[in-house]
Amino acid sequence: MDGLTISRLLTAETLGFHIIWATIGVGLPIFISIAEAWGIYKKDPHYILMARRWTRGFVITVAVGVVTGTCIGLMLSLLWPRFMQVAGNTISLPLFMETFAFFFEAIFLGIYLYTWDRFRTPIYHWLTSIPIILGSTMSAVFITTVNAWMNTPAGFSVKNRTLTNIRPLEAMLNPATPTKVAHVLSSAYLTGAFLLASIAAYSILKGHQHVYFQKALRLTMVSGFILAIATLIAGDLSGKFLAKHQPEKLAAAEWHFETQRHAPLVVGGILDPETLEVRYGIEIPSALSILAKGSPSAEVIGLNDFPRHLWPPLYVHYLFDLMVGIGFYLIFISAVFLFLWAKKGWNEWHPWVMRGILAGGPLSFLAIEAGWIYAEVGRQPWMIRGMMTVKEGVTTSEHTLPVFWIFTFLYFALGIIAVTVLIRLFRNKTPESELADRNIIL
Repeated sequence: MDGLTISRLLTAETLGFHIIWATIGVGLPIFISIAEAWGIYKKDPHYILMARRWTRGFVITVAVGVVTGTCIGLMLSLLWPRFMQVAGNTISLPLFMETFAFFFEAIFLGIYLYTWDRFRTPIYHWLTSIPIILGSTMSAVFITTVNAWMNTPAGFSVKNRTLTNIRPLEAMLNPATPTKVAHVLSSAYLTGAFLLASIAAYSILKGHQHVYFQKALRLTMVSGFILAIATLIAGDLSGKFLAKHQPEKLAAAEWHFETQRHAPLVVGGILDPETLEVRYGIEIPSALSILAKGSPSAEVIGLNDFPRHLWPPLYVHYLFDLMVGIGFYLIFISAVFLFLWAKKGWNEWHPWVMRGILAGGPLSFLAIEAGWIYAEVGRQPWMIRGMMTVKEGVTTSEHTLPVFWIFTFLYFALGIIAVTVLIRLFRNKTPESELADRNIIL
């Protein structure tokens, strides 16, 4: 493999591994805070225990996220030095602010961890969870603005192939930022909800019928349904953004080749690479026009309007379908649970419902991975859209293969260690036993 291929593989591996822990880091704090607040309001020890146990696991994921986030910084410098040379001054502010947001989160996470039962009024302890939410959320916002800038670069002038007159705030608030940030945050919160729900569903399937798990599942499923709808809305706005600013990316996702009105939306199918004919796909009439511009008669630009060498890889269609399909599944399964809960005499704890919720946990992470791969690969061949291709940004070093194996081993070891620690952290520490102990120690 050449240096470009190795660099792309290692970057993809790093981002794919990091996004798991980063999503947990953004998605969990809000549920920790909600559980503790509800427990204080209702004087319910079960919700207080949820906050304690979820925080215990959250700390481990934050630690791994710090390591993998640092690796991403190293990747930018080691593998993509020419990209950093061109874009460094423009994206340095959000990168710095992301680091600041993390330290802000870490400081209050330490305070939150070590001040349980130290306040006479429990609400003061709960208040320390708010900065954790703000820090984790703003960390995601700042780093997302960097990715958004790569899609719609702004905030600079070009002179002799050099970026001058840098305007950092304008760069951060580029056209892609609003929809990208909304989609990233809503999907991270949604994934956090289904991660916690799947753990509760698994415990119920294993025969643990304690009310703690039932309350945890109800809390996360109510939140999950709301967040799934919010993510659907954010995805719709993202589709309309792509139709306006990155039409080739949307066209590739839908295998839409000819510019036309009443453009159909293609679900599934197999593409013939020679004739570009779609076989076995399901066409929904005018749906792509509605997704792109909100009107069934709207004109949607096709891929044939762009030079063939600027087409994104057409396999992104499968990633797009996977992401959207999982999103609708999460809406469906959370709605089923809430419907059964609302109907007196109906069993929302039925094993098949629990299995459906359990599947929602890993599926939500799969949707996150598919969405990010689509976001990055769908921008190809550009690294900075319209300015720098991936080939132009990569390192010229011939020693990328050893780096690849070093970081691959690191991620493999980190994954095993993190999972082992999380399992041992909760092994033989059931909610029943912890509720019986008034002095619960984190």
